[in-house]
Amino acid sequence: MVRSFICTAEERAGRAGSLAVSGIAPRDRRRSHLSLPAISRQIAGMTPDSFLTFVLFAAVATGTPGPNNLMVMASGANFGLRRTLPHIMGIALGFAVMIALVAAGMARIFELLPWLELTLMALSAVFLLYLAWKIATAAPPEAHRPQGRPLTFLQAAGFQWINPKAWAIALTTVAIYVEPSRALPAALVFATVALPLVTLWTVVGEGIGRILRTPRALRVFNVAMAAVLVGTMIPAFV
Repeated sequence: MVRSFICTAEERAGRAGSLAVSGIAPRDRRRSHLSLPAISRQIAGMTPDSFLTFVLFAAVATGTPGPNNLMVMASGANFGLRRTLPHIMGIALGFAVMIALVAAGMARIFELLPWLELTLMALSAVFLLYLAWKIATAAPPEAHRPQGRPLTFLQAAGFQWINPKAWAIALTTVAIYVEPSRALPAALVFATVALPLVTLWTVVGEGIGRILRTPRALRVFNVAMAAVLVGTMIPAFV
């Protein structure tokens, strides 16, 4: 037993000496796998600066006003955060799937089928107008008779494919930041960044709904949100 203990001690000393020669302590070596360069290479195959730039781009793209955020804010005002959660998850995961597929090469479909882009733009315009009408005409909720319902998970996820802003973000991501081999990690980054930001828009909407206590005030808010939602289509068609 003494001999085995001595051998074990010698082996530990040998490993510590080899690590000391390499300039990395055992604990430091474990920490090196959690460093920003290692994470950025493993997740997206980028340098740390490029990875931080990509995360910032994802935050700006998913956190600024657009159809998704305007719809969840209106949904938060009318239905609250809890009932809007499937809508939120549908946006985050649906958009992540879209990023992954576009980065994997789906964007080439537009080169092969030029008419498809015009078809998607027409569908997005029609659907956004429909959603704007639904928001503008939404009846204020009553305690004894709830009115309407928020978008489901599948509806929110499917909406990303006719969302002009989502397409613009996806194509920019593929053109500037992401290689096809890194499509899935990039999609996970977008989902991770988008989830809290979209939730924040819903919380803001829920707070506005509590301030607008009268049905008339809430209706004015809904009409204003519908008008802004229609306005988000203008850059896509100009």
